[in-house]
Amino acid sequence: MDLAILIGLVLGVGSIVAGIWLAASASGGAGMGGFISGSSFAIVFGGMIASLAVAFPLKDVIGLGAAIGAVMKGDGPPLGGLVDDAVNVADVGRKGAADLEKNLDSIRNFFFKDGCQMVVDGYSLEELTEILETRIEYREQREKTQADMFKSMGEMAPAWGMIGTLIGLVIMLAGFGGSGGADSLGPGMSAALITTFYGAVFANLFFLPMAAKLNQKQIASTTAQSLLVEAARLIHQRKHPIIVREKLNSFIPPKEWKREG
Repeated sequence: MDLAILIGLVLGVGSIVAGIWLAASASGGAGMGGFISGSSFAIVFGGMIASLAVAFPLKDVIGLGAAIGAVMKGDGPPLGGLVDDAVNVADVGRKGAADLEKNLDSIRNFFFKDGCQMVVDGYSLEELTEILETRIEYREQREKTQADMFKSMGEMAPAWGMIGTLIGLVIMLAGFGGSGGADSLGPGMSAALITTFYGAVFANLFFLPMAAKLNQKQIASTTAQSLLVEAARLIHQRKHPIIVREKLNSFIPPKEWKREG
């Protein structure tokens, strides 16, 4: 699990709860109970999912759980480790395709393993490059759809919060002339505003940050896979492991460069 997400959610929820408690204590008003509303949650969350179903294909909406799993997933292996793995495979690959084939099962990264399998199978350099880069391109498109869903949810949540507030205001004003009179104005307004509160929290603590996180993970995945495409190309060309190391170091920050030995 991505530890940064867990820390951020705990810190965000804790800050909201602490802020409500401090404000309620200072004013002598309602405590946490005044911020709990099943109807407000239903309006915001249900309306948000409904809008998502209108905006995106059903298969993508059904796969929302998988998208959340992708956000919560921890970071991939460090790029320096990928460089080390590629250098070791390049050392074996220089001996020939037969030796490389025997070493395939030891390659942990499936993307890199497929690239090395293409080298063993005799694919040309251009074919290998085109296939692997096409895989990167369409993975990016799939992940972009997931990020776009979270971004849309972040944009829709405040709008549905406002719709819930309008519903609450209509109900409140419709009963304003009843027995409660002006005494019901404060509690009614408070209840009407809870949906706006829910929409803002959903958007700014959950869905917009999730979209940003997925975009960052996509960049990291693309960098790692581009490194492995170059590694497979160099193995195909039977480059010396030292050359492989130096070329792949270009993908990572200088302070993380891998050195011989």
